[in-house]
Amino acid sequence: MNTGRTVFAQLMEFVPTYQFQLCVDRYHGNHYVKDFSCWDQFLCLAFAQLTYRASLRDIETCLRAQQPRLYHMGFRGRVSRATLADANESRDWRIYRDFAQVLIGMARELYHDDSFGVELSETVYAFDSTTIDLCLSLFPWGQFRRRKSAVKLHTLLDVRGSVPTSVYVTGGQVHDVNLLDELLLEAGAFYLLDRGYVDFARLYVFTQACAFFVTRAKKNMQFYRRSSHQVERFTGLRSDQTILLTGVRTAQRYPDPLRRIHYFDAEKDLRLIFLTNNFLLPALTIAQLYRARWKVELFFQSSTWCTPSYVTEFQDPVVLNRPLLGSLYGSVRPYIAQRLLCA
Repeated sequence: MNTGRTVFAQLMEFVPTYQFQLCVDRYHGNHYVKDFSCWDQFLCLAFAQLTYRASLRDIETCLRAQQPRLYHMGFRGRVSRATLADANESRDWRIYRDFAQVLIGMARELYHDDSFGVELSETVYAFDSTTIDLCLSLFPWGQFRRRKSAVKLHTLLDVRGSVPTSVYVTGGQVHDVNLLDELLLEAGAFYLLDRGYVDFARLYVFTQACAFFVTRAKKNMQFYRRSSHQVERFTGLRSDQTILLTGVRTAQRYPDPLRRIHYFDAEKDLRLIFLTNNFLLPALTIAQLYRARWKVELFFQSSTWCTPSYVTEFQDPVVLNRPLLGSLYGSVRPYIAQRLLCA
């Protein structure tokens, strides 16, 4: 049944306005603001993300084309390019950082019981980065190479639902391993890391925080085998060992035992050596767990920054301005929730 309300207005019903106002009040976002409030700014940015606007002028033109409907879409202030540019420059960015965490919490709750291929009750995170190329003449502050600028997007992904829980933006020259210092480690959780994050001093912090990591060993790693455990070779496992590092520096940086698992992937004819500080899970579960790390790669690949293929049906520039026939509830709802996280 046609309710006469726009799709955008119905989408914004999922946004907790009370929590947003708490974030605004926390940083005095509406202090000395007469017309264009933080809520109006958020609506403009959400509209731009959902309808793929490319510039401030594009946002202004598209919204002004629907002037009679702006009030019903939630806008109370006048939308103009200069006002939006001033708001983006002067408003405290921490308002939207805190509110993003509220939305992330809502999305994680939606996928709390989802399976990701491994029967495990603990939280599992995948951590990786992707590089976004920039024009050196326009972004000289982000110089990455001699003739190239870039930023890195370091993403901590909850593999249940592929929900990004933390995103860190750095210059392209910052090495990935440095971002391990920024993580707020969760006791009992598993962190899936690739070989670029192998720094034993930093990995030892995981052990001290009672968090678990699963990564791949480097070929030149020096170690001593303390003991071996039986494995079922038909599963692809080749060895399950308890080791101690023997390198001059690595032995000092990580003095505790580690678990080394050798796994052979018959499908890809690939041998993988895993390192973990968890000695309780079966060796095959550790190998399967690391496979879930690929979800963060898929998250980057399926995004033209955060543009999943299953929401391309909303790409029509005017679709969010017309009345909606029916309801947004059902199978579309989790996709919309994930989409809003990227706004």
